[in-house]
Amino acid sequence: MHAQQGGALWFIVPQFVGFLIYITTAVAETNRAPFDLVEAETELVGGFHTEYSGLRFGLFFIAEYLNMITVSCLATLLFLGGWSSLFALDMIPGIVWFLAKAGLFLFFYMWLRATLPRLRYDRLMAFGWKVLLPVATINLIVTAAIVAVRAS
Repeated sequence: MHAQQGGALWFIVPQFVGFLIYITTAVAETNRAPFDLVEAETELVGGFHTEYSGLRFGLFFIAEYLNMITVSCLATLLFLGGWSSLFALDMIPGIVWFLAKAGLFLFFYMWLRATLPRLRYDRLMAFGWKVLLPVATINLIVTAAIVAVRAS
């Protein structure tokens, strides 16, 4: 976080591919559309949507949203400079900047759920193994090479 402060470049710029991979895997980890294959609540008559009611169902729901908030806060810290301001606007407190950036990710989650259809399980697995894993591996190798060249 401190490497992104003081007019330094936020890590979303040099690691845009890593940012896209993080966002994609974060959406999949939080079981949001289009990756919500665990429970298709509008299509299935089973699972925790029918088994639990009242407080227990509310706890499941709150846990999903807390997971989204956690992932949004991590994305803000890792890629968007955390509480540092944009364009040296230091008159706005850091907590406001942090909450605005995390809120932007939460808005993205809501917008994504309302926009994209659910993926089939085989397409999701093919996307993960044939696209995300090779791109993430190549990104790691290129980043390590650039860091090694700069260090020497």
